[in-house]
Amino acid sequence: MNELALIFHRLGIDTKSVLEAAGTKWNFLKFSPGLVGGHCIGVDPYYLTSKAESVGYHPQVILSGRRINNGMGKFVAEHTIKLLSHMSRPANQLRVGVLGLTFKENVPDLRNSKVPDIISELLEYGIEVLVHDPIAESEEAVAEYGIHLVEWGKMKELDGLIIAVAHKKFSDMSIEDLLKPLRNQKQAVVIDVKSILQPSHIPASIRYWRL
Repeated sequence: MNELALIFHRLGIDTKSVLEAAGTKWNFLKFSPGLVGGHCIGVDPYYLTSKAESVGYHPQVILSGRRINNGMGKFVAEHTIKLLSHMSRPANQLRVGVLGLTFKENVPDLRNSKVPDIISELLEYGIEVLVHDPIAESEEAVAEYGIHLVEWGKMKELDGLIIAVAHKKFSDMSIEDLLKPLRNQKQAVVIDVKSILQPSHIPASIRYWRL
């Protein structure tokens, strides 16, 4: 699914629209692109591939799938940076907020989360990053990734907002409250990794993109 999203992006096609159209078929299995982390999906395939290698077989499809999934965080970050490039200020004067740090929505588990991949890439460009997650444990975030979580009230003056994890708290917020931390909605960038927003509800002046 992530590879399809990469292809659709190159073609200028909205992945969510494609999936909604495909979903009109009665036997369509619903999947969606995203960050693939956690203690199981991101780890367990390597047990099988390691065993396969030990008996002389190189499992190409499984390893290729892992390479694609492992690169999605960087892909999201790079596209965020591309959209931010229209700003009149240099990257080291920009501030981006990241919503969600856990490996998936509505759980506090931080193990093998791919959100830090996004954060690391943004930091490489000198962008200031504020991270808010209402479910994750602050001490664990520091211990695991060296990331200090920020309270919602301190998410201010943002040039960009990345909704990285589809926590219910985020999807339940009004679009006005969700976008309130943005510095200037006429130039801001919003990245919706799990497509929890309705594009029609977002001000036309905002540069909106979803995976």
